[in-house]
Amino acid sequence: MKKKLKNILLIDDSESDNFYHARKIKKLGITDNIHTCFSGAEALEYLSSELDGIHPQPTLIFLDINMPGMNGWEFLEEYEKLELAKQGEIVLTMLSNSIDERDKQKAHEYKTVQGFYSKPLSEEYLFSILEKHFKEYM
Repeated sequence: MKKKLKNILLIDDSESDNFYHARKIKKLGITDNIHTCFSGAEALEYLSSELDGIHPQPTLIFLDINMPGMNGWEFLEEYEKLELAKQGEIVLTMLSNSIDERDKQKAHEYKTVQGFYSKPLSEEYLFSILEKHFKEYM
């Protein structure tokens, strides 16, 4: 890779999935910065936070659908209302156990969703995302 992504955000209530996905991402050397949120509400709070006047702005978000409290769809409704400074330079993809074709169709109704992938995150998925959205990093 020419350079690494600035930050990847995992939004999933499953500790084991987050652990596995973070290991896969680190092993491939895609980024050194992975932040995990266990709910949609926690992720919105993180994206709205500031450090030295700057929002965290992950480069890539992986979002699960089925989470307690605020699920992935509810997160997307609120996320799309955020000002661009809080959305940042983000490619947002769904990463879910759902095999329901209606979920895939619904995901593509959101302007911010750039893909729908089945868990677990694989090297193939990661490299296809990089190839499609981050050619300058390859």
